[in-house]
Amino acid sequence: MRRNLAAVLFTAAVLAASACGANTGGSTAPPQTGSAPASTPSGPPDQVTVGVIPILDVAPIYLGKEKGFFSKRNIELKLELAQGGAAIVPAVISGQYQFGFSNMVSLLLAQSRSVPIKVVSNGNNSTGQDGNDFAALMVKGDSPIRTAADLAGKKVAANTLKNIVDTSVRQSVRKAGGDPASVQFVEMGFPQQPAALQSGQVDAVFVVEPFQQAVLAQGGRKIASSYVDVAPQLTIASYFASNQLIGQNPDLVKRFTEAMQESLAYADAHPDEARQIIGTYTQIAPDVIAKMTLPKWPADVNRDSVQKLADLALEDKLLEKPADVDALFL
Repeated sequence: MRRNLAAVLFTAAVLAASACGANTGGSTAPPQTGSAPASTPSGPPDQVTVGVIPILDVAPIYLGKEKGFFSKRNIELKLELAQGGAAIVPAVISGQYQFGFSNMVSLLLAQSRSVPIKVVSNGNNSTGQDGNDFAALMVKGDSPIRTAADLAGKKVAANTLKNIVDTSVRQSVRKAGGDPASVQFVEMGFPQQPAALQSGQVDAVFVVEPFQQAVLAQGGRKIASSYVDVAPQLTIASYFASNQLIGQNPDLVKRFTEAMQESLAYADAHPDEARQIIGTYTQIAPDVIAKMTLPKWPADVNRDSVQKLADLALEDKLLEKPADVDALFL
């Protein structure tokens, strides 16, 4: 068990700025699941670089590349690892990357600041199962904290502040009958959170896999599934492109979106293959990968859940004005 924990934490150095905390106009509508495929152009394949984060959330795009879902649409895909959306967004805007991956609150914040990007594909979703999600609000096994309502005045570790983590955790506190404004968030990378919880530096942590397994290995327990508390099957993250690319090459965007939809659907239907691909781009130990709770990968964004995130971000004063959720999507 000690070896498993060490393997998890070794990987974590590159996961600190994950989809759960990345900082951050076209006119062609993205295809819906089941729509007619885009025509594949002849000639040399389009060279496409996508900025991703080395976490389990992006397993479908790796799996889709392996299965040939992009190459059959004349896309030669290169996946570039980045530490988070703070690096990915400007790289997409500059054209260094054609597409990027980031969490929805970061993208909502970017949209509210008139950053010229739009969501072109779903990324990943919560399982929607309370107590069985790939992310959890957790405490020490002997903690007196029993529910999220008990976090009033307590310290909670979040990998970044004023983003999807504190938005979701505040909703868990609110739902449990506590005062969400009274929670004290401490910015701390995922790798440091299990030890900080054990030492009493913080009272609770919000962690995604594989860090959930690290806390469980230390005897910790879950008190809430905060993504589930926000909305059923919450869309956590998405792939996005610059308005410039969308305007200049809408056919490429359409083909990429279709390839992503096929990749997402395949990963969702083949979790064993998704687990296997995770081991190719992370250093998570195979026995830890086998235990992890995977996210869901539906082909389409749950827009109602994104609206709920936007409403909560406004209520918690993360957004200064109501978000135009529709404007975020093609």
